Amino acid sequence: MTHRIVIVGGGAGGLELATRLGKTLGKRGTASVMLVDANLTHIWKPLLHEVAAGSLNSSEDELNYVAQAKWNHFEFQLGRMSGLDRQRKRIQLAATYDEAGVELLPARELGYDTLVIAVGSTTNDFGTQGAAQHCLFLDTRKQAERFHQQLLNHYLRAHAGQTDAVEQISVAIVGAGATGVELAAELHNAAHELAAYGLDRIQPENMHITLIEAGPRVLPALPECGFRSTVTGRFG
Repeated sequence: MTHRIVIVGGGAGGLELATRLGKTLGKRGTASVMLVDANLTHIWKPLLHEVAAGSLNSSEDELNYVAQAKWNHFEFQLGRMSGLDRQRKRIQLAATYDEAGVELLPARELGYDTLVIAVGSTTNDFGTQGAAQHCLFLDTRKQAERFHQQLLNHYLRAHAGQTDAVEQISVAIVGAGATGVELAAELHNAAHELAAYGLDRIQPENMHITLIEAGPRVLPALPECGFRSTVTGRFG
């Protein structure tokens, strides 16, 4: 019986592993390789800040799992892992529903010989009261698109206003690592582009962006020399 390799999670790690194993073991028939993910497409997580700011069209930059599987000799299964039976070597997938709430795929089980869990990570709010209920996170494409839609809605409401009052928008970004800093820069650019396209009731100088970081400076993971050149190049 062919050895069954099941990879749960189609992020950067899981997708790369499925592709490499498919090109080698899958192509030779040494093993069957299956990738499981709750979404049909993949977009590289470090690009989500561009989706949030509206500078990247996620539909053009996403990768389709079905096509990737076909090209690279592995199988793709749509579903979200809901359980694991290690003794029987089987995983359970929850039922999948479409946008109208109609069941698309029933709950089911998949057998494996080797199981790889590559579900990635999510933002840690450190138990801060109210964060989960009131903050927007950038862990998924849907979250990034939600952020962008809320930003655009704010501009559209201001554009339709009948008063002469100065409109402002404030954005607080918690975390001044690469994603936080890049998001701030992309929002700065977006403010100018939106005004140039006629949504000018909120002028670029009236978008107030605040970076909140627990460390002594932004981009704490970079050495001091790299930090200065990066910030100068991005904001200078």
